[in-house]
Amino acid sequence: MYRLVEFIRRSYVIILFLLLETVAIIVYMRSTPYTRAKMLARVYSVFGGIASAEAEIESYFSLPAENRMLTERVAELENTLAQLQAASDERIVNGSGETVIPEGTIAPAARYMAARVVSNSVNRTHNYIILNRGEKDGVHEGMSVITPSGCVAGYVYECSKHYCAAVSILNTSFRSSGKIEGSEFSGSIEWQGKSPYYVTMSDISKYAGLEVGKRIVTTGFSSYFLPDMTIGTVSSFEIDPSHNYYTATVKLEADMSSLHNVLIVENPSRDEITALQQKTGGNNK
Repeated sequence: MYRLVEFIRRSYVIILFLLLETVAIIVYMRSTPYTRAKMLARVYSVFGGIASAEAEIESYFSLPAENRMLTERVAELENTLAQLQAASDERIVNGSGETVIPEGTIAPAARYMAARVVSNSVNRTHNYIILNRGEKDGVHEGMSVITPSGCVAGYVYECSKHYCAAVSILNTSFRSSGKIEGSEFSGSIEWQGKSPYYVTMSDISKYAGLEVGKRIVTTGFSSYFLPDMTIGTVSSFEIDPSHNYYTATVKLEADMSSLHNVLIVENPSRDEITALQQKTGGNNK
């Protein structure tokens, strides 16, 4: 009680000022309808700004959860689309002119699952992506890793029970094949260990009609990646005079420095393609 009295004694000037200021504002607000409306508008404006700021902060902190939900939804839709595509590819017209699917002929569809990035690096020569999916989720070596928008990020090379490690496209050991979108001209994709935004595509035929801005996608004979997954766009290129082949610098579509949620994709034809490659000595990924 003594402390309270002492506080009031030392601060009575400030307290008196605040009380008088409050009374003055109340009197001013009640003086005319105009002043009342004006003051209420000011109060609502202040509190509205505070509420808006709180909403933005809450929205910012809820983004990770929302992004994970969206990635899971994308995985579900991709699985449905892959199943429909597999069924569509096997449709035939019977003798009555009806479109039917022969029993037991539907090929396995690609399988998608959402995953969260646990660890990721971009500043080393051998970069890897650690994901929170493992053997218990059906993940195994050889599955591809892409962004929710369908851009190449890497491929799984090691699994534990609950996690998996993927070779990033920003890894000098990464090897794959790519082609110019809308054509059959292809080349080898690799990273030179320099910028995290660019990879190199080599051995492109001089007849490919290469141009800056052309989109580069995965080929259909990859054992890791499904066909037509986006890699990036051509930013520059030059021709090797001794071999008459182009070498292009490709700007990656995926921002590898900001990976948070990804999709792990199983190519249903991987085992068959890998077996043939082993017999023929091929090594396209």
